Amino acid sequence: MTREMNGPLTEYNKPFILQRADPFVCRASDGSYYFTASVPSYDRIVLRHSSTLAGLAQAPEVCVWERHEQGPMSWHVWAPELHFLFGRWYLYFAAGEKEDVWKIRPYVLECAGEDPMKGPWAEKGKMERAGEDEFSFEAFSLDATVFECRGSWYYVWAEKVGVGKQISNLYIARMACAAKLDTVQVLLTTPDYDWERVGFWVNEGPAVLKRDGKLYLTYSASATGECYCMGMLSAREDADLLDPASWKKERYPVLKSDPEKGIYGPGHNSFTKDEAGNDVCVYHARTYAQIQGDPLYDPNRHTMLMKVEWDGEDRPVFAYRPAGAL
Repeated sequence: MTREMNGPLTEYNKPFILQRADPFVCRASDGSYYFTASVPSYDRIVLRHSSTLAGLAQAPEVCVWERHEQGPMSWHVWAPELHFLFGRWYLYFAAGEKEDVWKIRPYVLECAGEDPMKGPWAEKGKMERAGEDEFSFEAFSLDATVFECRGSWYYVWAEKVGVGKQISNLYIARMACAAKLDTVQVLLTTPDYDWERVGFWVNEGPAVLKRDGKLYLTYSASATGECYCMGMLSAREDADLLDPASWKKERYPVLKSDPEKGIYGPGHNSFTKDEAGNDVCVYHARTYAQIQGDPLYDPNRHTMLMKVEWDGEDRPVFAYRPAGAL
């Protein structure tokens, strides 16, 4: 592998899938796996499918949707996630406009068929906020994820507020259906700490992990270079998830760059389970620290896998392991 693709490789930083940022793995009800991610050209949504988690690495990639020529959904197609809810497959993603590339908003695609690899996929448009909500999706909004808890579906996303460089916060709302919110936004977390404020003040890229009645919501913080890292919130499943007081925020990042292992800027993760039922963190990272130009347009954020460990208090532990040691 060349320096253009990777820095020095170690036993810890060998990519699972090259040049796929914001990775998302979905395990279907039949036990098979789907993979999607941001592609470096930011112009389309791709899917992979495999009967095994490891098989995703070599699975053929299918383009299921391409950006528009102009207007909404015509630029910066970012961070797609594939979910099955309300009886159908949905893709949640963010995109800008060719005429205003930073007018990033969240959008929804719906699959009318049983096979998301074959579609057909229909555009449901921008995610719709609740009727009494005056604020959601009016500003730079991205990185939506959805999760189910005690019979209700929830939507979590990042949205910027303020002036100047702006501040990216995480918000949550209950869903009325796959493409509309049922409640007004609730602020989950804002960049409180120094490690969330490097380059930009950012909380984004939420992902939810469940275990024994608890929810763990990881997120990414700071700019997308070496300083990018993962923080975490936690709540009980039986709590009021729309009450910010139900969530506890960790004081320090739960995953960050490790120069000795050659891993830089880990973040924007998702969670899945391997065939044995172990929890797996799917994340992106680079294998070098020095980036020429804007990190956003450096293509070498690679998908990597990490088995989630659990401590004596049954809390997740994110520790780098040799590649392939799941």
